[in-house]
Amino acid sequence: MNKRPRYSSPPPRSPNRPGYSEPGGGGGKPKLNYGTIALFGGIFVLGMGVGIGFSSTASFTPENVASREVIDRSAPNAEVCVQFGASAIVTDMRVFVTLNPFNVYVTQPVMQPGCVLRRNNWSILEQQNLVDSRQVNDCKNRMNTFGFTGPLEAKPKIDCIYQNEAAGNLFINQPGAVGPRPDTNKF
Repeated sequence: MNKRPRYSSPPPRSPNRPGYSEPGGGGGKPKLNYGTIALFGGIFVLGMGVGIGFSSTASFTPENVASREVIDRSAPNAEVCVQFGASAIVTDMRVFVTLNPFNVYVTQPVMQPGCVLRRNNWSILEQQNLVDSRQVNDCKNRMNTFGFTGPLEAKPKIDCIYQNEAAGNLFINQPGAVGPRPDTNKF
């Protein structure tokens, strides 16, 4: 005869059955509610933001130029440069070309802060006797402008420079970029 044993409590539920809870699990109540999940999610997002902020390469030291403000502050006569022109990174290097055999050699570039003046502000250089009327006329006839490195009070190196529009900014209007190409700021 096959008799079934009698239980004083209902048989334990199988993990595959609805309503299953582990022993001591609080009667099927979830341990994490939506508020706790949202709190942990917010902490995660905040942690990501702080981590990105600390690991960002944007520092304001001369060793790491990552913003226009650093270049503007480093320009010679920064106030004059920002008001009457644009701050610049000046690269000085020499190129040697041999013809037989044909080779091109380039010196190590020297990077320094500089300034490019707008054409209508050349009088600043003339007033301080840094350029004469012949230099101004030569530069004006070639539709160029003046750029300089070094402070204006301490014998800056001034050059008549040409704006090369053929070498456009390749970061602008890349495939998938939004918006029209901005007009070139004529100097």
